[in-house]
Amino acid sequence: MNRFSARASLLGAFALSWLAGLSAAQAEDAKPVRMLFLTYSGGFKHGSVNRKDGKLAPSEIAMTELGVKSNLFRVDATQDPKDLTKDKLDQYDLVMFYTTGPRAKFPTSDEDMDYFFKTWLKKKGHGFIGAHSAADTMADYKPYWDMIGGSFNGHPWGSGETVTVSVHEPDHPICKPWGTEFSIKDEIYQFKNWQPDKVRVLMSLDMSKTKLKKPNLVPIAWCKDYGDGKAFHMSLGHNEAVWADERYQASLLGGIKWILGLEKGEAKPNPELSATLEAKAKADYETAGGDAANKKDTKKPVQKAAPAEEATKGPAAAK
Repeated sequence: MNRFSARASLLGAFALSWLAGLSAAQAEDAKPVRMLFLTYSGGFKHGSVNRKDGKLAPSEIAMTELGVKSNLFRVDATQDPKDLTKDKLDQYDLVMFYTTGPRAKFPTSDEDMDYFFKTWLKKKGHGFIGAHSAADTMADYKPYWDMIGGSFNGHPWGSGETVTVSVHEPDHPICKPWGTEFSIKDEIYQFKNWQPDKVRVLMSLDMSKTKLKKPNLVPIAWCKDYGDGKAFHMSLGHNEAVWADERYQASLLGGIKWILGLEKGEAKPNPELSATLEAKAKADYETAGGDAANKKDTKKPVQKAAPAEEATKGPAAAK
């Protein structure tokens, strides 16, 4: 081998070594985002978070598979709120709740809760996702409901009822999969501690197309900035079938991309829309005859509370 060939071989080996190192660094940077998904039931226990035979619950399976399929994030599902510690939170980019129960049923320390709300969630690239009964969680704890934007105040529309939902920002990443309007069979919450000045309403119940009328706005999905972080809540997800709905999964994925800054979407509060929708709901209620019209359909499905031991007990096989 002449001197030129030897030098070329050395340069080639160096280049390959450098490229291998660069590829490793890029792979490290491209590691999927990590999500901590808490499905703890300190109150009513939903079927969508119920683990059977040591297997993950339907909602946990859906999120785990969504993360793998999208190759965007990985999920650690837990039913132990003690996992909400500073040390563990610092390992994650996203926190998702499908939970129930008052503050007293959450053994998470005040210090760790303060860190979650005041530090972790306010970091750029961090975000909170609330699914269904995340709003039926810690309604007696202002730091939580102030963060999420509202609290459960009953579900007049039961899980067996099909409702129509209006989409107010069809181009928002959370809304794109739904179009401008859609129908879905699911339980629908109404809210207290509602804060129209702090949230951006994205979807709401179309009161003109429901059997049961209420003279108030019923938001279905909303989002907000939280420091440099982001949060969004979608009250759909009671029925297990909803978690298998491709539109629902794509909506959650869109929200995750929005939190991570991969897709753009407005988060500025829109209280004027809330006021308009409130007035429309009242007009729809009055046009239908108000309570007199509602009394025509008095046999509504009632969601029974789970026994206390079932409501708080998680399966032994997975945390």
